[in-house]
Order: sequence, then structure tokens, then C-alpha cells
Amino acid sequence: MGSSSSVFPPPSPAFLDAFRRRAALRGTKDTLTFADFMDLALYDRECGYYRASRPRVGRGAGTDFYTATSSGPVFGELVCAAAGSLLGRRGLRASDFTFVEIGAEPDGGVLRGVAHPFAGERMLRVGEPLRIEGRSVVFSNELFDAQPVRRFVRRGDEWRELGVRLEVAWASSPCDAGDWRKKSAPRGEATLTGKDARATPAGVPPAPPYLSPPPALSEIELGPVREPWLPGDAEIPEGYLFDAPRAATALAAEIAAQPWRGLFLAFDYGKRWEQLAHECPAGTARAYRTHRQHNDLLACPGEQDLTAHVCWDWLEAALQDAADRFREPAVESQEAFFMRHAAAFLEKTVATEAAGFSPRKQALMQLLHPGNMGQKFQVLHAWR
Repeated sequence: MGSSSSVFPPPSPAFLDAFRRRAALRGTKDTLTFADFMDLALYDRECGYYRASRPRVGRGAGTDFYTATSSGPVFGELVCAAAGSLLGRRGLRASDFTFVEIGAEPDGGVLRGVAHPFAGERMLRVGEPLRIEGRSVVFSNELFDAQPVRRFVRRGDEWRELGVRLEVAWASSPCDAGDWRKKSAPRGEATLTGKDARATPAGVPPAPPYLSPPPALSEIELGPVREPWLPGDAEIPEGYLFDAPRAATALAAEIAAQPWRGLFLAFDYGKRWEQLAHECPAGTARAYRTHRQHNDLLACPGEQDLTAHVCWDWLEAALQDAADRFREPAVESQEAFFMRHAAAFLEKTVATEAAGFSPRKQALMQLLHPGNMGQKFQVLHAWR
């Protein structure tokens, strides 16, 4: 199992406090499920990554990743064109619907700088109540991949859930602790070990323990788990990791339970259940920091993005299982979605800027080309 790497700074005091509080609530003292850890690292009010006010998205200094919105207003224009087309096929007008964006960044949503055709626009940011009603186009971009996942590892013929433990090492003296906190030792209390050790005088209490290295997080195996949605195949290899995006599914169900009617549009990256269960032996959870992807999921919690592929089958089921069920759910690559539902806009844009390779054409290339975002991202759309 993994542990937080020494190449990253240790967890912040704020995160350690949040971890201990959550563990106390769970009655586990120093251990959380990975899903609980990921929830703290991303969404805790005091130290969560998505609660910080610093810029996260873009290509500038200090950012960690870029999304389709980083391409400028072209992405928003494409979304408007596609939504208008999907509504038009049902004999409806975009001007009768409110555009609702869930998970919009603090600096603005997908319609920033876009002359949109909708009756109005609402942005629901992290931490705000999820309330949607009336005629709406409900849109999200990379919302579901940022929801906590439950991690499981295959051992023999069973699945074991993975958790995260907070480990604190103690030393009997600051000398045992090495150089890390020697300066914190009160004078006269140091007790050397080994050949230079001295006995503590009678009647003098032993020196208190000193914190040795910084507190560290390590991934551990919890107990065996049986769930109907876990892969049950006997041939699943030892050590196979399955990252189950259950919170994303619950969020989709919560959105579907709201009293609204209209178009659901979710842009994200994901896989089918069969792919997650049989083609991803290392799981899909990843970390992003300063535009670098890595697998140290426990490093500097609250200061890096954590993400995992969504399960499109589960999201579709959440929409169709709603009391007011959605119809015609479909998943398409981002490239196919825009080529099919925003074709007129694309033709006009290309014709208008036929000469040269303009910034708008460059943005289209980034969004549509299979080697860029065209195939990496998919779109789930449904209607009710």
C-alpha cells in the first residue's frame, strides 16, 4: 500500500485537525476510508482543495490543470449551440429555459463572455445548496470526476476496502528524533541512547516523548466488503484496484430528484462499468498538481486535485431511476457530440475564419481533435 511521499510537504496542521475530527466522528481514532479522506482533501470547509480561493484552472503560474473552459468563450458557444439544437428537435426554444451550471469555478462559468440564448443563467458553486426548479438546462463540466471514490483491492476471492491511516512516530528524546525538531527540546531534558546513554536520576520523571518525523498518511487495507455493484468475476487478478465513484452516482440522483424539467448535460471523463471492472488494474484515481499528473494520492492533501473516472452506466441509471425519470440518455465523445449537435455553429465559425489559423480555430482544435480533448472527454445528455 502507498504512503505520502517525502518529496511533498507533510499534511498541513489544518488538514491533520480535520482528519482527527472526522476519525473521531467515525469512532476510528486514526483511520478513515479513502472516500472520507478524499472528501476532506477536496471539500473540507477549512482546508479542502475546492474551498481555497486561489486559482486552480488555467495555464498560468500557480494553476494545477486546465479544462475545456480554459479554451476561452468558444467552449461556451459550442455548449449553447448544442443545447439549442437538442431543444429545437423537441420543438422547444432555449429562451424558455434557465441555464444552470453546477460546480462553476469562482472566476466565472462556461457562459462567461458568451452571448447566450437562454432566459437566464444560474451558477451553483461548491458548498451552495443544490436547488433546481422549473425549465432548465442543467450543465456541468468535470463535476462528477471530482467526487470522492471508494477504493477496493482484490485479495483472493474477496474485495477489501482501502483506507488512510494517520501515523505519528514518537521518540524518547530529541536526539532519537534526529535533526527535524532538535530545537524544540527543553534544555536539560535530552536523554541520549546507545553507548552515551545516561540514567535518569532517581525521583526525576522521564523526559516527555518528542515528535520524530512529521505525521504521515499511509494507505491501509480495511475489512472485506460485499456490494452488489462490485465485480464478482472469479478471474479478477490479485491486487486489482477498483475505484468506485459512488458519490458521483449519488450526486446525479440528487440532481435528478430536484423539481425541474429539461436537458441534462454532463461533460466529464469516464468509462463503462465493464472497463472499470476489467481494464483498469491500477484503478483510475489520480492527482494533479502544477499541471503534472501523479499517483501519490495522499500527498499534500488540500493542495492538489484528486480525480477518478466516472462510471457512465451508474450515472445513466441514476437519471433513469428517478421518480420523474429521464428519457433517451446517451453518452458520446466530446468530438462526436459537438460535430452532431453543433454542426451549424462549427461550419459558420470555420467559414468566417477561413484564412489563417486564428485563436478560435486553435481552440476548436483543442476541444475537438481526438488527440486532445475530443476523445478524452465524453458527454452524457438526457431529457425529461
